[in-house]
Amino acid sequence: MVANEGVAVAGTGVDDRGWSGTRAWVEGRVGGGRRIDAVERLRGGWTSEMRRLRVSGTGEPEWLVLRSFVKPFFVRHAEGLLTRESDILRLLSGTDVPVASFHGVDATAVCCDHPSLLMSLLPGGVRLGEEEAGLRTELLARQLVGIHQVRVPAGARPRAYQAWTSPDRVRLPESTERPDLWQRAVDIIRRDPPDYRPCFLHRDFHPGNVLFTGQGARTEITGVVDWVETSWGPSDLDVAHCSTALALLHGPQEGMRLADRYLASGGTLSADPAAHLYWRVLDALAFAPDAEKVGIPWRELGRDDLTSALLTSRLEDYLEELLRRFG
Repeated sequence: MVANEGVAVAGTGVDDRGWSGTRAWVEGRVGGGRRIDAVERLRGGWTSEMRRLRVSGTGEPEWLVLRSFVKPFFVRHAEGLLTRESDILRLLSGTDVPVASFHGVDATAVCCDHPSLLMSLLPGGVRLGEEEAGLRTELLARQLVGIHQVRVPAGARPRAYQAWTSPDRVRLPESTERPDLWQRAVDIIRRDPPDYRPCFLHRDFHPGNVLFTGQGARTEITGVVDWVETSWGPSDLDVAHCSTALALLHGPQEGMRLADRYLASGGTLSADPAAHLYWRVLDALAFAPDAEKVGIPWRELGRDDLTSALLTSRLEDYLEELLRRFG
């Protein structure tokens, strides 16, 4: 969600869904007579439109990021999503988790053309390629441990996690040659959720929401973005979500490595293999049948090899490996 499509001057057809109200709101928030003089569309998003804005006036120009919900479904839910994200950005500003600085929110589009959140631009970029994938998995595991260690006062805790699928909602691949595998997986999530010790969750932590800089030993995470789904729940669920994404991006074995690296970095997961399997399968089945909800934005970011067929095959292989190891 941070790859750009080039700079265009604001006000010259940058936004065919309406821009004037949002532009005026942003310029009012930055103040000092500064104006937006350039905009970059950011690719790779799914729920919202992302833009990088350059504001200029006195002093050096500043780049900010604007998230706007334009799809009807997300517009309906924008107040809760954007309010949650703005609260989390302010909560995490005093921690070691690298997040954007909050600049303003219009969650119900009182002033903006669409519900919007304004924040600082973080350095780095999304990396989804195969090169140094294992190194990034190590860094992702460490970062996830840091997120889960954030201490949140009881009154400031986010909402309880929500499951993103259920046995009756799972869509199976139409031409699968492994129907028994899918049936076993669906049966696993028919049980009641296991007991867990809750902690602070990103809830949508995966390589597409993490920014990197550097190469080799100098590679580091410079930002974690997209906090609209932040929740209170089991650490296994965050690990499960990132693991599924890695399995789809790089193959099942990379998806299996994350939990081991997370534990080695000081994280805590359920000691009961059956409980851990529940969370892993619950997340994986939410991507069925073809993982297009990530496939589309990932292909926009250059992973043209990630066809629906390949993603379905990797998802099946990953489920099979989960059942072999934990089932």
